[in-house]
Amino acid sequence: MRTSGRVAEELEKIGIAVARGIGTTGVIGIIEGKAGPGRSIGLRADMDALPIHEESDLPFRSTVDGCFHGCGHDGHMTMLIAAARYLQAHRDEIFGRVVLIFQPAEEGRGGARAMIADGLFERFACDEIYALHNAPDRDFGTIAVGPGPVSASADFFDIDIAGNGGHAAFPHRTVDAGLAALAIAQGLHTIVSRNVDPVDSAVLSVTAMSAGSTYNVIPDTARLSGTIRTMRPDVRKTMSGRLVRLSKSIAEGYGAKASVQIRDVFSTLVNHPLHAAILADAADAVVGEANVDRAPPIAMTSEDFADMLLHVPGAYFFLGQGKGAALHNPRYAFNDAAIPFGASMFVRVVIARSRMAEHTA
Repeated sequence: MRTSGRVAEELEKIGIAVARGIGTTGVIGIIEGKAGPGRSIGLRADMDALPIHEESDLPFRSTVDGCFHGCGHDGHMTMLIAAARYLQAHRDEIFGRVVLIFQPAEEGRGGARAMIADGLFERFACDEIYALHNAPDRDFGTIAVGPGPVSASADFFDIDIAGNGGHAAFPHRTVDAGLAALAIAQGLHTIVSRNVDPVDSAVLSVTAMSAGSTYNVIPDTARLSGTIRTMRPDVRKTMSGRLVRLSKSIAEGYGAKASVQIRDVFSTLVNHPLHAAILADAADAVVGEANVDRAPPIAMTSEDFADMLLHVPGAYFFLGQGKGAALHNPRYAFNDAAIPFGASMFVRVVIARSRMAEHTA
């Protein structure tokens, strides 16, 4: 609430009409162009931090223990607010309007879906929409954007194994849920290598395991958690089906029972070709063609801007901020020097698309 309140205040200071509480804590700003009718262009920035303890020694490091902008969303907000200031000051040159979308809960908590369910695009219609992410694995001042799949869908899974615990001295009298869990974890990691075409991108990772609580008791229950990431719906379906069948059959082989829950968390992010080209051309103007990668590799990370692109055509780009600690690393640091590039990209896209409206008026 504090972050969204601050964003709303910054927009209101420069005379931008604001709507609060979209999808719980989302903020919308509207810039009405005065040059005439035209497109409604959406620009989106994510707002959430991560439950990570920051380990940097920066003077502006997080003051809240266990809460850290370890993905650079604070930088994304700053870029969009900077672009908003310019666009609001030059609204006499804009045909149509600009919809500024500040989205909460991007980090796997369904913020985009919550805003959409709250009537985002019915209440603030957009003809096209754009967003970005900083990239600490890319050279400073470079921009990567291309058509088609950009980042993966993501399903989160939980597998609960029920056995029959007992004294560690009498394993033959038990059904060891922990042992079954280990076997299931090993089995699941064969799904990609043996069930997915090698030319398709797919990842399955078991990321959390829990069983037992002391030295001399064989656990009664165990849990495995993890993620499935794919680029294609059919591969996603295949992997989910195999995960369920393997988990249950392996557990049964150990005399245990497994129950599986799989949650659809992210859709595949697919850039629309026209709008990817619009971003690439804007990047040429901002950083020069030599610094534009128009065919970046697909990333198996996930991004819930994907759900907005299922409703409105648009595209997403990556802004290089110089090589450094990875996203979600406790020592990650957003590079403030990248802010002008991101803000300029947003401005360039709006101005270019507004001029298209002028030429067709």
